[in-house]
Amino acid sequence: MAKIKIGLFGFGVVGQGIYEVVRKSKNANAEIVKICVRSLDKPRTIDRSYFTDSADEILDNPEINLIVEVIDDARAAYDIVKRALLKGIPVVSGNKTMLAHHLPELIDIQKRLHVALLYDASSCGSIPVIRNLEEYYDNDLLLEVKGILNGSSNYILSRVFDHSDTYAHALAQAQALGFAESDPSFDIEGYDSLFKLVIITVHALGTYVAPERIFTYGISTIHESDIRYAREKGVKIKLVAQVVKVSEEHFTMFVMPEFVTPDKYIYSVDDEYNGVVIRGECYDRQFMFGKGAGSLPTASSILSDIMARLHDYRYEYKKQNYVQRPDYTTDITLKVYVRYTTTDIHRILHFRKIREQYTSEESNYVIGDIALSELLAKREQLTGEDLFLANIPIFFLNRDH
Repeated sequence: MAKIKIGLFGFGVVGQGIYEVVRKSKNANAEIVKICVRSLDKPRTIDRSYFTDSADEILDNPEINLIVEVIDDARAAYDIVKRALLKGIPVVSGNKTMLAHHLPELIDIQKRLHVALLYDASSCGSIPVIRNLEEYYDNDLLLEVKGILNGSSNYILSRVFDHSDTYAHALAQAQALGFAESDPSFDIEGYDSLFKLVIITVHALGTYVAPERIFTYGISTIHESDIRYAREKGVKIKLVAQVVKVSEEHFTMFVMPEFVTPDKYIYSVDDEYNGVVIRGECYDRQFMFGKGAGSLPTASSILSDIMARLHDYRYEYKKQNYVQRPDYTTDITLKVYVRYTTTDIHRILHFRKIREQYTSEESNYVIGDIALSELLAKREQLTGEDLFLANIPIFFLNRDH
């Protein structure tokens, strides 16, 4: 079995974790040959001879037979991954932003050149959700993939609901622990979850949906009144991503805060953990749980992909070859909670049915039925600091008893 010689791009928190797990793994039969970084002047914890600031030094090295890419620049990651694949070098990537925007092109290159791109680490940290969906779940029987896909936002909401922290203090704690960046918007606005959902859907149903076509709403404007309302109802608020089959011919997908009841698996997914529920026609629900943030959990997932390459594994994208694949639709009705103060929400949104309304000096809210297409069309008008939206689940309620 040929030894894997790795060219590593990126040596931040995750890159350093990869170096450690590869070094410690007795069965990986792999070694890191060279590491490409942005700056050679930065102090390093390992021998400086490992490092280069030239991508060509790695991509043109005939000794290197696997590229591992864990940089945070999506454009640079795309350039590296595409160049490597076109050279016939297999790649392991953890960059969900890059993958979510370029998967169709990268899948085409893989198929034409018979080269592998693996990216289990791009979705849900240590949980092997991609490979499981790829290998074990037929899209005819698959009804839903739903869960908490972002460890940072989940840590914040866990501190709020389980420890009575304020949102601001919980966010500061997440940043101090390295779960959230100094600019946390990628996580708390839902984009991290969105990009993971795009990737998951390719492997769940065999269909790619561009990120801009998917309604996404985060937790940055959550207010004490929303938290109080949830507590009064005996629920928690979680940032949830989901892809749902709504008929034999159609599926939908979105990312939103959700009121989660105690009988749901994801209710007890706390701190930086992720949890994914896979629902099927014949097997009801299956639940996957694991750490979704941090250096070593992500590095362990990268190692799993490295080990898979040791056995010549690649995704086959079988579901893309199915004659009948469901089409994406936003022509569905959701039940939502909308809290607001000064924004004229009734002028912006046209509810199909209003189920409950409340008005006070501090804030107002409305609960009603609304088309997902309406939310998507009006999303630029739903960015006010005085607004907060949350989904109230309606799918598969009759199956959860």
